[in-house]
Amino acid sequence: MVAQTTVATHNTVVTSKTVTGRRPEVMVVLPGLMLAIMLAMLDNMIVGTALPKIVGDLGGLQHFSWVVTAYVLGTTVSTPIWGKIGDLYGRKNIFLTSIVIFLAGSALAGMSQTMGQLIGFRALQGLGAGGLLVGAMAIIGDLVPPRERGRYQGLMAGIMALAMIAGPLAGGVITDNFNWRWAFYVNLPLGAIALVLLVTKLHLPKYRTEHRIDWLGAGLLSVGITALVLITTWGGREYAWGSWQILGLLGLGLSTLAAFGLVERSAAEPILPLGLFHNRNFALVSAIGFLLGFAMFGAINFLPLYQQTVQGASATNSGLLLLPMMLGMMVVSVFAGQVITRTGRYKIFPIIGGIGMTLGMVLLAQLDVSTSKTQLALFMAALGMGMGFLMQTTMLIAQNSVEQKDLGVASSSATFFRSIGGSFGVSLFGTIFVRTLESDVAKQIGAERASQLTGGGGGAGQVDPTKLAGMSDAIKLPFFHGIATALADVFIWAIPFAAVVAVLAFFIKEIPLRGADDAVADASSEKDEGATGNEKAPPSSLVSALE
Repeated sequence: MVAQTTVATHNTVVTSKTVTGRRPEVMVVLPGLMLAIMLAMLDNMIVGTALPKIVGDLGGLQHFSWVVTAYVLGTTVSTPIWGKIGDLYGRKNIFLTSIVIFLAGSALAGMSQTMGQLIGFRALQGLGAGGLLVGAMAIIGDLVPPRERGRYQGLMAGIMALAMIAGPLAGGVITDNFNWRWAFYVNLPLGAIALVLLVTKLHLPKYRTEHRIDWLGAGLLSVGITALVLITTWGGREYAWGSWQILGLLGLGLSTLAAFGLVERSAAEPILPLGLFHNRNFALVSAIGFLLGFAMFGAINFLPLYQQTVQGASATNSGLLLLPMMLGMMVVSVFAGQVITRTGRYKIFPIIGGIGMTLGMVLLAQLDVSTSKTQLALFMAALGMGMGFLMQTTMLIAQNSVEQKDLGVASSSATFFRSIGGSFGVSLFGTIFVRTLESDVAKQIGAERASQLTGGGGGAGQVDPTKLAGMSDAIKLPFFHGIATALADVFIWAIPFAAVVAVLAFFIKEIPLRGADDAVADASSEKDEGATGNEKAPPSSLVSALE
């Protein structure tokens, strides 16, 4: 059955042809969307493996961390902006634009002749990458009713897990057998395939808007986010936490974000509508996303170092050793998506996910120098399963909590808060890790030798695992003990953050997910009243429209 509808809301007109039967067009464009997600997730994993060769070729060792930081900054800053302009002007062209920018940045990064050029082009790449994940999730929201969305978002979570596994392996193969520039050039054929599929097969509602983009708000948000990311990147590493650089960034971040809040109150189409946080579910899943990123990225960031030093794995094999966690996340994400599609119920999953993450953190807090690879695999599988119940379920709840016109903002907010949480988590847990490592090693071999071994406060990540083989047991064994103790300490600190996820999830109000029979959107419906507890189901997404 096909229904024709015209929706007018907030000076925006959307004309669509809604299909309420089977949706073969979703399966046609799904490979293109998955390729776009793969590009965004794969890139940092590949480039991280190639960094030593890049530095050897281009020089600029003192700036090499910016190759990663520039990409993270570009992605984080642009994520809310991509989501909003997609809401205003239609997601297809905006999504295609983000892919083109990403591919242009990839090509230019591969042709870089200096470290400065590479850093600049990586920032451009990051600007495009900010729209890839957000755009793909929002497009699924346009094509698929909420009741059926879990199935597809579970598949996308699987793709993200696969990219996290394949990235280090692909990076190792490229670095060992090809020029490092192919770490960037490999994006071009994959991106070209995604572009062709999406240009020819993707059809979404047309949008016409009379509003201007809130450039002032976008600028203030970008400056504030940049300051926060730089604080979490530099604090305790490049500069002391009490240094004028860090305090200056803190003042800049707080003042610009405060100004951003004032500007958004009067903007016609704010980049991040603050009124959305009056919705209980949206506010809860935003907080859950922050804590998820905080605990997950902050804690597991140090597992490869443990595997490469204490357990003696190679850099490539340490990527494979993360497979139990990624498989656990992928299988559970797909399972949860299927169950949500069949039942329309979802509240239980973030609660189980928070409990599962907490259990995984408790198990990983038991790590020591004698922990076997099998034990570690089981501990990581438990953590991965907990994350699998959360990763895409939180995205679904965020999308289901807002009106159709704010779908892009909801998608970008879920990604944004997870990313910001990850940045803070990596910084805080990095400080805990280094402090515990130095203290533990100093007790065994003395403060002076401990400082030399751990990088003098610069971070244990400066230790080259390949050089440990030539050291005596009198140095190696205390160092291994320190790494195991420091990692266990990090997971102990992560436990309460994971537990809070389960507590917050308990207060989510389960709004029924509407299915295909409800797919004709009514954007003039009453807004969700989550702040007062009188929530109503938001209109279902437009399923398909010939553009």
